[in-house]
Amino acid sequence: MIHLLRKNLFAIGIGITALIVLFFMINREKPSTTIIPLEQETSLPNETNLESNESQLMVDIKGEVMSPGVYDMPSDARVKDVVDAAGGFTKDADQQMINLAQKVLDEMIIIIPKHGEMESDGTSEQSKQGKVRINYASEEEIQQLPGIGPSKARAIIQYREEFGYFKQVEDLLEVSGIGEKTLDALKEEIQIP
Repeated sequence: MIHLLRKNLFAIGIGITALIVLFFMINREKPSTTIIPLEQETSLPNETNLESNESQLMVDIKGEVMSPGVYDMPSDARVKDVVDAAGGFTKDADQQMINLAQKVLDEMIIIIPKHGEMESDGTSEQSKQGKVRINYASEEEIQQLPGIGPSKARAIIQYREEFGYFKQVEDLLEVSGIGEKTLDALKEEIQIP
C-alpha cells in the first residue's frame, strides 16, 4: 500500500512538473508587448494639441444672461456666441447696448446691462471700478485719461483698428506718442480687456 501511494505521488509530481513546463513553453511563444488601440494611445503634446489649446478663449459673461459665468470659446467667437453659450438674454436685458458682432478676446469680461441701467452716451465703456475700457472706449472717453489729448486718443483708436485690441497695458507703448511716463499714468486708469 505504501508502495502504491509512492507510485501515485510520483505520478502526480511528474504530471505537475509537465504542466509547469508546458505553461512556460506556451507563455514563451506569446509576444510580451501590449498593443494599445490608436484612440487610447497616450503621447506627449504635439503641435496639434498645442494649437487647439491656444485657440480657446476664456470669456467671463455677467449680468442679464440666463447662466452668467466663465465660458471656454473658440478663437473666432463673437459676443453673440458667448451670449448663446450662457443661455441667451434674460427678459430684462438691454440688447441695444451690446455689440453682438464684436469678436471676443481671451480673459474678456462681457457685462449685459438691464434696461435703463446704462446711459447711451458712451458711459458704458467705463467699468464698475471707474476705469476706462481702452479696447471699447470712444475718443472722448480716452481723452479723459491723464496725459491723453485728441491726437493721442485718435492714435490709440487708429492702432486698435489696425492691429486689434490691446491684450496687456504694455501694448500701449506701441502707439505713437505714448511712452513709459504716459503709460505709468494710465495703468491705474484703464482696464484691459
